[in-house]
Amino acid sequence: MNPISNLPVFLSVTEGAPVAVQRQIAVKVAVFALIMGAVIAVAGNQVLTLFGISVDDFRVPGGIVVLMIGLGMLHGSDSSTHHGTADEQAAYPDAATVAFYPLTFPIIVGPGTITTLIVFWGQADGAADKLTFGIVFAALVAMLAVAFYFAADLGRILSASARVIMSRLMGMILAAIAVDMIATGLKALLPGLG
Repeated sequence: MNPISNLPVFLSVTEGAPVAVQRQIAVKVAVFALIMGAVIAVAGNQVLTLFGISVDDFRVPGGIVVLMIGLGMLHGSDSSTHHGTADEQAAYPDAATVAFYPLTFPIIVGPGTITTLIVFWGQADGAADKLTFGIVFAALVAMLAVAFYFAADLGRILSASARVIMSRLMGMILAAIAVDMIATGLKALLPGLG
């Protein structure tokens, strides 16, 4: 859900749209991401239970997906898991109809975000942790909304170098989060490793 690394994607998907339309899309993306993320966080564990999967089972492959996305960001390549294949990108609808697909899903709320939401909600212990989770998640969505709302202005201000540096930095942070997810999952699944 990194606003800076997703800003170029937003600009490319909404290319040619007037600023007013870009801003409408930004608001819709924020609303969709907030709703979809909240539903995934709250219902994710129940869905996993339905399939007989624990959060720890989910941490390992989810961490690998997040790691792949982070490594892709470090290497400057877009992940087809996150941004779609070339054929999927060619089929994206016009700028006025892209708010849910592909911007909200799978670009903003993709496999990495889904995994992270389910894992961190599963770690929330008690009302205070869940409230903190909600505040942090809402703040991330608000930052995303502001970045996309002012995308045209930010696109002119941020140099290509600044975007690359932010993307690489966020890729490193994402890779570190992924390693922690994998290690925590493996320790729970294979207690002898701890």
